[in-house]
Amino acid sequence: MQILSNFPLQGKHNRPIVTDLFFEKTNSKKPLIIFVHGYKGYKDWGVFGKMNQAFLDHGFALLKFNFSHNGGTVEQPIDFPDLEAFGQNNYSIEFDDLQTVIDWITQEEKYQDEIDTKNITLIGHSRGGGMVTLTAGKDTRIKQVISWAAVCDLHRSMFNQGDELEQWKQKGVFYVINGRTKQEMPHFIQFYEDYLENKERLNIKNACEKIRIPHLIIHGDGDLAVPVTHAQNLHTWNPNSELCIVSDANHVFGAKQPWTESEFPADFQKVLEKTFEFLNTVKDKI
Repeated sequence: MQILSNFPLQGKHNRPIVTDLFFEKTNSKKPLIIFVHGYKGYKDWGVFGKMNQAFLDHGFALLKFNFSHNGGTVEQPIDFPDLEAFGQNNYSIEFDDLQTVIDWITQEEKYQDEIDTKNITLIGHSRGGGMVTLTAGKDTRIKQVISWAAVCDLHRSMFNQGDELEQWKQKGVFYVINGRTKQEMPHFIQFYEDYLENKERLNIKNACEKIRIPHLIIHGDGDLAVPVTHAQNLHTWNPNSELCIVSDANHVFGAKQPWTESEFPADFQKVLEKTFEFLNTVKDKI
């Protein structure tokens, strides 16, 4: 296995995008998977940090990264040592970060003998699933897109809080408690302001309706964080997509951080199996 681990890729927003690249050196080009984490997530969260070999075993190269403002650092890419950066994150930064990653890997000559950058699949979890859907509707370099428990819109509950929204505007910040780390995670008002300024650019429905590439939507019907109606909406907006509902699965498909078991949780194993089945079905159409 060839590994580029915790490589600080410089993006547009003055913070590094901590990046991993995995592939088996075979002197032949392998399709590339780019994985995108979600809100309060990172590339090595739980099972996401354990799934690298599964993709390599199926003949893919895998690129994972932390959004530049996800709260991690190059020195500590797991969890959230930099809450100031977390509070300065917004949807536009995440969209730009993903574009930076795609630009970098498609232009980096060092890996061109091993990675087929004309066959890129985006896979995103939760909010990351929203980002890959946005990108797949606009970027012709993407040949397949897969979402795991994805959001269907970015106008989430934090924008619909009535008096609490007014307090956010007045105070300039509100906090969300991280149930695992117990940190008070800040969201500065710029997050809301950036969304209002860029909501057309960040419209997942519009992007989804423009997708003309193979599109797989996987969701659990036991998901309390992002209800399965989000997946159903995405499928409605792109009727050519394939919808897979994992019965009783939660938002993280049975996983947790840290994941110390030798086997994947059963629901996440189903997600991987469906993902590889889909990719094997479409690979001859590229």
